[in-house]
Amino acid sequence: MNILALNASPRTGIESKTEIMLEHLTAGMREAGAAVEVVHLRDKRIEHCTGCFTCWTRTPGQCVLKDDMSAELLPKLQAADVAVYASPLYFHTVNARMACFRERTLPMVQPYFVQNAEGITYHPLRVPMPAEVLLSVCGFPDLSEFEALADFMARTRHPDVAHVADIFRTAAETMMNSFLHAKKEDILAATAQAGREIVTTMAVAPETMARITQPLIDTHLFSVMGNLFWKSCITEQLTPRAFRRRKCVPRPDSLETFMLIMPYGINARSVGKEAATLQFRFSGAVTGDCHFLIRDGSVGAKPGHRPDADITIETPFDTWMNILTGKADGQQLFLEQQYQVSGDLDLMLRLFAKSS
Repeated sequence: MNILALNASPRTGIESKTEIMLEHLTAGMREAGAAVEVVHLRDKRIEHCTGCFTCWTRTPGQCVLKDDMSAELLPKLQAADVAVYASPLYFHTVNARMACFRERTLPMVQPYFVQNAEGITYHPLRVPMPAEVLLSVCGFPDLSEFEALADFMARTRHPDVAHVADIFRTAAETMMNSFLHAKKEDILAATAQAGREIVTTMAVAPETMARITQPLIDTHLFSVMGNLFWKSCITEQLTPRAFRRRKCVPRPDSLETFMLIMPYGINARSVGKEAATLQFRFSGAVTGDCHFLIRDGSVGAKPGHRPDADITIETPFDTWMNILTGKADGQQLFLEQQYQVSGDLDLMLRLFAKSS
């Protein structure tokens, strides 16, 4: 089986979740014995269709435009058994690069009109076109975000072209957060499994698709953390790419958002099978108490005071947020007595040690 995978993402490497998903899908396809070629459309010169219809009249099947689409990509598409169309979601559909590619496949159909069994009119194929797989990612957490894209691809898919699968991944940026590592690995493993299944059965099993589309985090938590991320990017005047490269952390702006984010900064495994309680008492810009119960490798957050806490940290809110986001050295501020700690200091060092 010959597979042509077309990647329309303008990003590269870890910045491109489309590319990451596609790499795992095609790896699975190769493992199942398929010959796979991945083409990054960002590296190709593809002009916009001019609507001249030369490919239907003077030079049937040949586009008048002399670019990579005419010279390289159309012949490769015609030779493929399966085409994977991989595009990030832009304005609820494929991006402009992929849309342009789709438009330029016009030479593969004839100008005549025929009707199918349902009476729908279409142009007959000039040459066979490969079966289609659609892969896309988006930032939103809702699978319904892909409805317009799926409809666009269905409407632009020729009636005689087989549809194999739609592989969609929501909240793709969130998937890369370290605290979701286990889920990310399962999603990527399932994507590779989908590749193997496409080659062997020309379908993706429902249980495999369920793993690919599994929910990542609660929608409320997604919104809170996403808003903090963008607010922090704007405050620091950094693009998301620069923010991640500098290993910045979204800055909590309330007791609620602190309770949502702080658990991911605690090395819960350091406690082992024992239970420990960490108490915060805030003053300054934000006042209030909250505590974290660390047990069995997990961290639970609750508002209020816990008098029997193993560790109590009394601190101005902004001081601890500077520590949490890496703007200040926690040990240095402790020596300067800018915050106070009572209780098990050895346990505190373990809780805030980087998880291995």
